[in-house]
Amino acid sequence: MNKYILGIDQSTQGTKALLFDESGALITRADLPHRQIINELGWVEHDPEQIYANTVQVVKNVVEKAGIDKNTIVGVGISNQRETSVAWDEDGHPVYNAIVWQCARAAKICERIEAQGHADYIRKATGLNLSPYFPAGKIAWIMENVDGAKAKAEQGALKVGTIDTWLVYRLTGGKVFRTDYSNASRTQLFNIGTLTWDEKLCDIFGIPMKALAEVTDSDGDYGVTDFDGYLSQPIPIHGVLGDSHGALFGQGCHDVGMIKTTYGTGSSVMMNIGDKPVVSQHGVVTSLAWSMGGKVNYVLEGNINYTGAVITWLKDDLQLISSAGETEALARSASADDHSYLVPAFSGLGAPYWDSDAEAVICGMTRTTRKAEIVRDALDCIAYQITDIVKAMEEDAGIRIQELRVDGGPTKNAYLMQFQSDISGIPVMVPPAEELSGMGAAYAAGIGMGFYSKDTLFAAIQRKEYRPQMPAEEVERKYSGWKKAVAMVTK
Repeated sequence: MNKYILGIDQSTQGTKALLFDESGALITRADLPHRQIINELGWVEHDPEQIYANTVQVVKNVVEKAGIDKNTIVGVGISNQRETSVAWDEDGHPVYNAIVWQCARAAKICERIEAQGHADYIRKATGLNLSPYFPAGKIAWIMENVDGAKAKAEQGALKVGTIDTWLVYRLTGGKVFRTDYSNASRTQLFNIGTLTWDEKLCDIFGIPMKALAEVTDSDGDYGVTDFDGYLSQPIPIHGVLGDSHGALFGQGCHDVGMIKTTYGTGSSVMMNIGDKPVVSQHGVVTSLAWSMGGKVNYVLEGNINYTGAVITWLKDDLQLISSAGETEALARSASADDHSYLVPAFSGLGAPYWDSDAEAVICGMTRTTRKAEIVRDALDCIAYQITDIVKAMEEDAGIRIQELRVDGGPTKNAYLMQFQSDISGIPVMVPPAEELSGMGAAYAAGIGMGFYSKDTLFAAIQRKEYRPQMPAEEVERKYSGWKKAVAMVTK
């Protein structure tokens, strides 16, 4: 009887269950969206209970869809939206909604901490710029604003963490309170030099260390689950990775200098820099790729707040399109003489600018700027933002990037992929599978369990290649126009 590995990808917009066979091939997937809770201040939240319920349900749905015996699933790996932060009591009840990575409500807390002179230490210890983007500020906000949270944490009765930690805790019935190195490195509470939670950082943010999870290898043991009694026997959770790290692993970027971009609601550009950290001088950050078999790999990373979310804005808010699938034809029909730009700073700009006060703008419009041109600008701004980060990484690492491996839903858009290759000046490689985050976590779990052979898995992946075609002078004109547009909205 065939056996299967399950990948769960808990992302910003929804939760996916992915079923992989003994060769690592994706058999089928099932998805469920969850509610986006946004108030008049622009604060963004998710309901942790809904996320957990959806996680259990998508597992049931994927088994039913695949038509397999549920008891042939032998293990599970989890990838998760990073930086989104949860606090819950020992019984597994959230004390507040999850604060989503996009939410900048902790900006004033970070400004206060910067005024106290801690920004330089934070940067050196964590590899991350002090920012409300990261969980430390979000959890500090919970400690300061949710009744009883601080007292519970000091008593050891509160647990805090990222979505992976929340899911592991609930899936194991509260028996396992662990996170992996990739997620820990993104909290702004973890010292990437000592590879431990940092007591000084916890003091700075007012977060008791006892509220933080045990840090475990990304292909390590996270207990067992039967998905609330759905399976006859519990199976091991044997892999946990932040979604971008899962995609890096799933893309086969295991060697120094290899780079990938995940196109999601936002985007993460990540470069493997090996077993030694590199301190960025060009606006990207240093994190851990993962720890596997007791050995860590570091990465340079740049995060963008709005990439796929720009297309959602076109559809839901401007109502210029009814589906993302319309954007490619519209972009191709846009006038080449139109030189407008969209800078999607709807909640500030992330790497390499790190300006949380920047506001979005469409500039360079003329009477001929119509729907098609604005849709094209929305696609182009995704490629421009990613190119900004690729160039910064080349400078920091001193490595000429040979190719950009990409994943996520927008990679189906051939216009965007070709424009990405043209503007960045390097080949763009698209794998056959879109869902690299969940695949990476499932592969890590399967390898960790001895179910998969790493070499065999990754040797079989074939990629579609887009090569630069745009004349150099046109690339220079377009990219310099982008930089001028960004300069209009940044400090």
